[in-house]
Amino acid sequence: MRRRAADYRRRPVRRRLSWLIWSLLDIFSIAGFVLFVVHHHHDHQDHVEQPILERESRNEQVVHEQRMNLTQEMLSVNSYARQLAEQTTLAKAYIIIAKEHNNLHLAWELSTKIRSCQLLLSKAAMRDEPISLDEAEPIIRSLSSLILKAQDAHYDIATTMMTMKSHIQALEERANAASVQSMMFGQLTAESLPKNLHCLEIKLMADWLTKKSLQDFADERRISPRLVDNNLYHFCIFSDNLLAVSVVINSTVANADHPKQLVFHIVTDSIHYGVMLAWFLNNDFKGSTVEVQNIDNFTWLNSSYSPAVKQLMETDSRKYYFEGSQDTGVEPKFRNPKYIYLLNHILFCIPEIYPQLEKIVFLDDDVVVQKDLTPLFSLDLHGNVNGAVETCLEAFHRYYKYLNFSNPLISSKFDPQACGWALGMSVFDLISWRKANVTARYHYWIEQNADRTIWKLGTLPPGLLAFYGMTEPLDRRWHVLGLGYDVNVDNRLIESAAVIHFNGNMKPWLKLRINRYRPLWERYLNQTHPHLHECATH
Repeated sequence: MRRRAADYRRRPVRRRLSWLIWSLLDIFSIAGFVLFVVHHHHDHQDHVEQPILERESRNEQVVHEQRMNLTQEMLSVNSYARQLAEQTTLAKAYIIIAKEHNNLHLAWELSTKIRSCQLLLSKAAMRDEPISLDEAEPIIRSLSSLILKAQDAHYDIATTMMTMKSHIQALEERANAASVQSMMFGQLTAESLPKNLHCLEIKLMADWLTKKSLQDFADERRISPRLVDNNLYHFCIFSDNLLAVSVVINSTVANADHPKQLVFHIVTDSIHYGVMLAWFLNNDFKGSTVEVQNIDNFTWLNSSYSPAVKQLMETDSRKYYFEGSQDTGVEPKFRNPKYIYLLNHILFCIPEIYPQLEKIVFLDDDVVVQKDLTPLFSLDLHGNVNGAVETCLEAFHRYYKYLNFSNPLISSKFDPQACGWALGMSVFDLISWRKANVTARYHYWIEQNADRTIWKLGTLPPGLLAFYGMTEPLDRRWHVLGLGYDVNVDNRLIESAAVIHFNGNMKPWLKLRINRYRPLWERYLNQTHPHLHECATH
């Protein structure tokens, strides 16, 4: 019994010790597991979060050190500004799609977030500091949520791309239409008659009609022997612009060594004939002679003589230039009515207009003369018909840019790389002209271009064809171009030029002009005439 009793007493002690040991082991095991998990989690965070934080810290440090402005921040891959901008762009696309699917609520939500985003970007730009995570995160999260919502509404990438493509095409069409409209308005401005010039012409026409003395004086001038004297220096100008012609003549006379030896031949239309006479008969040009002729009095200049006149009178030509072409690919400048204005074509009839003259200098009405031009008459043209400044320093002034070389008639006869030349100031040897029968060559090419497939516009292309191989290159300083469109013509080039040319739409007598060059033209305007003051043309 004792043994049994003794055994009974030792068994509980052994059980209590075992329970305590196992309890401690369990506690240590759990503690070890917790420590393992915590340590593992801590290590994982160290590997994942710490580099991100360090990276963000480095980015913020670089941003603050460089003090990037908003534009620079937009270019930074890690910047919040760039993320916001990209999300805004995407959200705008989804607004368009949402509206097209009549989901106006989603469109409104996206618009609201976009405004918040734009406000934050504006504030960042104003304070010149980068956008922080705390500022950007709420907007980025909410905008991302809405973009996902839009995608869930079946506005997938394919739909977005197709929709945006159609909108881009529509915008391109609108941009092209606006460009064409702008070009047309610019062309109209360049062609329109300023109100003050119109006023001047009305007053001069009244003088011509009411003052018989002017008409008698004009009759005397018509029979002056100076008009056909080949010992004098003859210049011709074909224009209906009174002030422009006046500046050309004033500038030529002012810079001539012997102005009394100059003779100017003006051809204008019947509307401006009396206006021109009233002006030039009442002004002094240092003893030089000025002749004015009416193109309507050239009875020989008719459709049977000139293919150009015949084409200008055709109904199809007038529809093309005045009513426009059905071909939308044709630029508006190619349908400019000035190209069917006869004054632009009679240049090629100079030997017929002045049959007794041997040499003449042609001047456009938008040039200003800065040096004595009489040395042009003594230049050796080496048997060529005309002398002019070449314009092939740039590629677009070569023949292939003016003419259609896919036409075999052109490609078989002309070099596409041949130099073009400036027609606006040219010296013509009329003896050589008549001998080479250049006028007939001009008529031939006008007939060949009846369908406008060889060249599109202007009188220069047929001039290049008619005078091909018969043009003597002149020193570039004789004629400097570009003052009607190029704001960066070199001052040294302008100062050294004998003639400066306001070719282009920005003429010096228009409000649409380059103000830098305006004084070069204005100083030769006769501002003492009472009608000029009355009409305030200056």
